[in-house]
Amino acid sequence: MKDDFERFREENLDVAPVMTRGGLSGWTQKTFVSFSNPVYRLYYGSMVGHWSSLNMQMFARNLLVWYITGSGAVIGILALANAIPMILFTLPGGVLADRLQKKNVIQVCQVISVVISLAVTLALYFGYVSPAHPKSWWVLAVGGLLQGAVMGVMTPSRSAIISEIVKPSQLMNAISLNNLGMNVFRIISPALAGFLIDVFDYWVVYALMTAMTLMSTIFVIFVPPTSNPAGSSGVGNSLSDVIEGWRYLKGEKTILAVLIFTAIGMIFGAPYVQLLPMFAAPEILNINATTLGILMMVSGIGAIIGSLVLASLTNRHRGKVLIFAVLLMSLTLVGFSFSSWLPLSMVFIFFIGLGSTIQMALGNSLIQYYVDATYRGRVLSFFMLCFGLSSLGAFFAGILAENIGVQWAIGGLAIVLVLFTLGIMTMVPRLRRLD
Repeated sequence: MKDDFERFREENLDVAPVMTRGGLSGWTQKTFVSFSNPVYRLYYGSMVGHWSSLNMQMFARNLLVWYITGSGAVIGILALANAIPMILFTLPGGVLADRLQKKNVIQVCQVISVVISLAVTLALYFGYVSPAHPKSWWVLAVGGLLQGAVMGVMTPSRSAIISEIVKPSQLMNAISLNNLGMNVFRIISPALAGFLIDVFDYWVVYALMTAMTLMSTIFVIFVPPTSNPAGSSGVGNSLSDVIEGWRYLKGEKTILAVLIFTAIGMIFGAPYVQLLPMFAAPEILNINATTLGILMMVSGIGAIIGSLVLASLTNRHRGKVLIFAVLLMSLTLVGFSFSSWLPLSMVFIFFIGLGSTIQMALGNSLIQYYVDATYRGRVLSFFMLCFGLSSLGAFFAGILAENIGVQWAIGGLAIVLVLFTLGIMTMVPRLRRLD
């Protein structure tokens, strides 16, 4: 006999999509089909709060550190502070995702995030974190350290719960719409944060981040408990579970190939986001916080288009699309790195956003599509480990930027990624032929 959630899930997934009543085209119905699921809509509402807060934080924190210290190395240290706990806690987070109710894991982590964000907001409001206290960036480093641990624990559950909400045939659509929402806020959040910084102050941005994280927490309350594919009682040896997940992953060569390729793409391609404030310098683009936010907005527009394209694709030739996306991202990142003309930089960053979102969404979708449900949380934790490793890449990029300049630091990493992608294209036919 099926449990209540499975019965609820089937009843709500078998109804005709409510959006067809408005006479929308077949393409639109196909692209937004996951929104016909009420549980997915609740989940999506929670993610809206999460995405808006996360994107504002990524923009405001790095710009604030650059404003306080003027040091690329310190930006790199902040990335490292965020990366280490994420790397350490992501694999245990995958175990928790397979053992416990994912909703409960997400809720606890969200409450902790609210407390951390509120603490930083107060430190900014009372003037401690400011150029008047050059060493006050340690508050942001500690905040990043704690947020990295929370993200490491929470992210596998956030990702794995999607496959328990929607049907397998709609999984790529649901993940693509997830990335679409994230990229919408890559447009809205940095632009809004830049405006608020120029007109008001950094504490206003952090106060808004706190409110959005709280909103996300409230939405999760209404998501019904999902099934537990692993059927675990929640007790046992966590290390053994991680090792078991790794053994399974090593035996699944296709999933492992997707994971490694996606990880390399993120490690070498993602650090530019954290070092972007350095491109605002007078000798490169010579722009203020508002214009820097607009630059991030253009990247988000490209990412939205990539998400819409991916949401409407069928499960065919996905390996080739993944390789093409990484190649597009890396080539345009080379161009962006050495551009000092704002209109040209906007063109390049548009395609960087388009390629990067297809890479991340498609890598996530392929892994969830092919993995055994019993190991889904643990395998996804290895995938989410890539985000921690990308922050680790930003640390080394920050050190390089301090010594050879940010343009050569980011451009050099992008050139390595171009060569690596061309090598994968010719030497790993398994990935190229993947549907």
